[in-house]
Amino acid sequence: MSLKSLIATGTKLWLDSIDPELVKKNRAAGATGATSNPIIISNLIKTGRFDADLQAFIQQDLSDEDIAWALTNKLVTQAQDVFRPVWEQTKGNDGYVSFELDPLLEDVKAPIPHQQKVERYIALAKKWSANQTNRMIKIPATQAGLDAMEAVAAAGVTINVTLIFSQRQYRVARDNIWRGAQARGTNGGGVKALKSVYSIFVSRVDVYTEKHVPTLLPEAQGMVGILNAKRMWRENQGFWKDKNLPMLQEIIFASTGTKNPGDPADKYVEALAGSDIQTNPPATNDAVEKLNKTYTRQVDIMPSKALMADIDAKVDQQKMEDTLMQEGTLKFADPQHALLKLITEKRTALAAAK
Repeated sequence: MSLKSLIATGTKLWLDSIDPELVKKNRAAGATGATSNPIIISNLIKTGRFDADLQAFIQQDLSDEDIAWALTNKLVTQAQDVFRPVWEQTKGNDGYVSFELDPLLEDVKAPIPHQQKVERYIALAKKWSANQTNRMIKIPATQAGLDAMEAVAAAGVTINVTLIFSQRQYRVARDNIWRGAQARGTNGGGVKALKSVYSIFVSRVDVYTEKHVPTLLPEAQGMVGILNAKRMWRENQGFWKDKNLPMLQEIIFASTGTKNPGDPADKYVEALAGSDIQTNPPATNDAVEKLNKTYTRQVDIMPSKALMADIDAKVDQQKMEDTLMQEGTLKFADPQHALLKLITEKRTALAAAK
């Protein structure tokens, strides 16, 4: 009941997984989209349920890297099939599955020249979006990712901007995508075909302030992620209001699982209910469902002026963005290395089991 109540407030629920079983379960509960990343793919491989797929890819003489992308592509495509009726019913406004581009482009241990990175983002976005309907291409709000977005949008690719922590990142991404959309030819549908989403990471901000801004008022500590997300949501509403586009350009509230054991499991889910999209981890959705709560619209209700003043006085937005992006970029590339290592190990184990 709780998830149905959340959806009734106006929130679109997207699943932070492309596990075929969880996709079907959450679709039945009202979820209308999903997203993927290397951690999700690794966890699925570890179940052993996809050994036959891996064996088939190995027999095709694919490299470990090619196997990682082939399996990701297959699972994302399967999830797209489940959500395609939503995409059709909403005329492209919902029902998407996000496909993350190669995180190793941002690997700090093997740096790539900036312009080369930008070009790779553009090429990969075109490659993985080709002939797709309800697939979003996930590009991080790193400098190279941001610099690629205008060209990617101009090519008619549907973009999910990920790893956003600050208003600066959001604004640069939004403006670049809007410029790109305006440069599209009428064959690409022009601006009328634009659909974009902006993934704001919520709980990681509160982990940051707890560690780096201990002087916040007790009632402000743990609220910075929510305030940050609500402000970007409000700005996004204002920016697109007069553009008269057929589709909504939406905020995704991401990283909605709580990191503090003392917080209720639905802390972020409840605070951001009422509009746009939440990509919740499966465990968060399960916890929400067990609560059997009735949710109301909260996304446009701001904290008290005193609390906002305390946060604004003590939280350096640029420092926060720099720190979280440094950590986020590591968390971005490391799971891809782990996925490739896992596939190498699986290859050996499957060969030994023959």
